[in-house]
Amino acid sequence: MELVEVDVMRLGLDRSSNSYVVILQEKDGSRLLPIWIGQPEAESIVIEMNRMKRERPLTHDLCKNLIVGMGGTLRRVHITKVQNRTFFAELHVAMPSGMVQIDARPSDSIAIALRFAAPIYAQASLLTAMLVDDADGEESEFPIAQPEDEPDSSAESLKQYLENLRPEDFGKFNM
Repeated sequence: MELVEVDVMRLGLDRSSNSYVVILQEKDGSRLLPIWIGQPEAESIVIEMNRMKRERPLTHDLCKNLIVGMGGTLRRVHITKVQNRTFFAELHVAMPSGMVQIDARPSDSIAIALRFAAPIYAQASLLTAMLVDDADGEESEFPIAQPEDEPDSSAESLKQYLENLRPEDFGKFNM
């Protein structure tokens, strides 16, 4: 199985399915991997990407605290396959007793990897050469990845921000 390191490129709302999409990009490359995810995971990813502080830990913060509390650290995430339109991932956690692989959803894995600053790898065959364009046909940066664009850390304002993204903000896929 050939794995390729990827970075979170964008996160947006696909208005055609009313689902959030995280787009992973091959590190030092141009191939992409879009994964449709749920709203709670999208919010958790955005919160961590923007280094927003919460009064109480979210679920993915709790996962990090549990791993660290048991003496472990997340070494890497592998997005391994897609089966029946469902993506599969593994958390590779170094524990005092050795390396442990934990089955997980890619959305949760990404949110936890961001909290550990751990690398994310995807099965090479899952990556595509699709382009992400904005409405003008020009490649654009997605605004959600910039901390200064969403300084308010309240859950309601974050939800409103995500829900008000326009299709032009997200872009469209071209094969």
